[in-house]
Amino acid sequence: MTSVYNFKTITVVPSYKDFMDIVLSKTQRKTPTIVHRGYHISRIRQFYMRKVKFTQKTINEKLTYILQEFPRMDDIHPFYGDLMHVLYDRDHYKVALGQVGAVRHMVDNIGRDYVRLLKYGDSLYRCKQLKRAALGRMATACKKLNSALAYLEKVRQHMSRLPSIDPNARTLLVTGFPNVGKSSFMNKVTRADVEVQPYAFTTKSLFVGHTDYKYATWQVIDTPGILDHSLEERNVIEMQAITALAHLRACILFFMDLSGQCGYSIEQQVSLFKSVGPLFTGKPVVVVFNKCDVCTIDDVSPAEQELIMDAIQEADAKWITTSTLTDVGVGDLKTVACDVLLAHRSEQKEGSGRYQAIQNRLYCATPQQRDELERLPYVPASVLHERATGEPPKQRRKTERDYEWENGGPGQYQTNERKTWDLEDPSWVDDVIPQIMDGHNIYDNIDPDIHQRLMELEAEEEARLEELELEASRKPATHTLDDDTLEAVKFIKDKVKVLKMERAMKNPAIRRTHSQAAAIDRFNKRTGSQDTRSKSIADGSGEVATTRKRGRSMSVAQEALLRDRSGSAHVSTKSTRSISASSANRERSLSVNRGDGFRDVNEKLRAVKLSKVKLRPLARQARKGEGDHHIPNLRPKHLFTGKVKSNGARNRR
Repeated sequence: MTSVYNFKTITVVPSYKDFMDIVLSKTQRKTPTIVHRGYHISRIRQFYMRKVKFTQKTINEKLTYILQEFPRMDDIHPFYGDLMHVLYDRDHYKVALGQVGAVRHMVDNIGRDYVRLLKYGDSLYRCKQLKRAALGRMATACKKLNSALAYLEKVRQHMSRLPSIDPNARTLLVTGFPNVGKSSFMNKVTRADVEVQPYAFTTKSLFVGHTDYKYATWQVIDTPGILDHSLEERNVIEMQAITALAHLRACILFFMDLSGQCGYSIEQQVSLFKSVGPLFTGKPVVVVFNKCDVCTIDDVSPAEQELIMDAIQEADAKWITTSTLTDVGVGDLKTVACDVLLAHRSEQKEGSGRYQAIQNRLYCATPQQRDELERLPYVPASVLHERATGEPPKQRRKTERDYEWENGGPGQYQTNERKTWDLEDPSWVDDVIPQIMDGHNIYDNIDPDIHQRLMELEAEEEARLEELELEASRKPATHTLDDDTLEAVKFIKDKVKVLKMERAMKNPAIRRTHSQAAAIDRFNKRTGSQDTRSKSIADGSGEVATTRKRGRSMSVAQEALLRDRSGSAHVSTKSTRSISASSANRERSLSVNRGDGFRDVNEKLRAVKLSKVKLRPLARQARKGEGDHHIPNLRPKHLFTGKVKSNGARNRR
């Protein structure tokens, strides 16, 4: 386990009533709540067995979590074990956790027994009574934890306020009589804010601060004051300091007040130093003479000086004079204490088996002389020749890197890559011509004979132009058409247009109705055959007339179109009037438009009636159309909420 414990993360321990409320409410929320006597007996048994099992499991989980979160005395560091024994009484603490474990085992047995009984329940009432008995016995068993849970909650609250002390870290432990300046020194060297008052026992618990020395973090622990009496007479406040002195591997800073302002004489302080001396075994000790601004070691009597020095020599300790009021010697004390502790820890590591094992793996090899031959270093002959003749070595050719360092180094000197170019004209070196343009190399487009090629191309182009002019002069002149030929061409083009129009009338894009077909037949009877009509239209002397239906028919447009196509303005007005009037009298009773696709009115009325019949299912479903797929709320919640009583009333709670 880690040596640093964070007791602030322990979850709050509920009281007995809160504990049972949590368990039973969770059972009610997480399990089914409705069962009827009409259900099969196996389903009823399963319903109540599930409740008993869930309650037993919930209690087991809660109690197990409490046992796991609280530290075990035998598993944690001895410093924390003794500190918890001093503060909370080890026996009482173990008894409380033991009661929690015993109740957990008891609840498990109760749940197991009643599940076995529920397997043989023969009715809903019997199963329900067994469930009530099981939950009642579990609650009664948990009631025994009322005092244990309250005690554990108080322990948790106190443990959450304990400082986080690392027993294996570099530590400076401040101790001594009350009111000798321990807390003042703590506030000077760390960022801790310990209360300082001019009376004794201001500090009633351990306080931890941190300081830096040689790029490492050191923890400084301020302990409560210790009085000079037997161990059995010490109270809880003093025992915290004794526990820290006994278990922490630290440098002990024993503070003494030579001025006597603390209320204790020098003899009493020396006596306390000797009485707690066994706790200093194996630890570096520094005796601090505080309040030197009031009284120094030289101001006390020789007998007292001898008494103090003898005690210091017996403990093999160092001493230093400080004043926390004027900061005299505070920094020196920190330096001396840290250096002493570092040296002590290094000695301990050197004496450990691990250090010896590492040291045995290290081996420093030194070459040994195997014979008397002299083996000189190899020197090239060229170097020896230069040394003998005194000729200076040849200067090597300077590179761009040499020029770069001679002219300021990287970032200052820019290499000129063109200075070594060998061109026909040296002035061309500095021409601003890109090497790559539009993804092509400029050099690929350079032709030294470009002027000669240009002259050849121009001469070739002039020769081609002369040939074209000569060919144009040899061509015969184009013949123009006379007036009769042009009129014949125009007649042929007009006839082609008329034929196209007739073909469109015979094969229309919109299917002809019966009335339209009849109108075309009547038109053909009156005007003759198609060839005769075409000839008359082409000659401009034919009569064009079609049936006209209420001013909406296409005959008027066709008549105008034919008139425009043929260019004739001599259509017989009399024949057109007679034909239009007669066909209008016969067709006036019809009210069906040409584009509707119906033969007569009865057919149209029948189609409208059938469309209404097809729309009846959609109207019955109250849909807006075929694309309306909305599903309404078929069972409104306000009409189906609650239980219906025997009288028909509905409880909507």
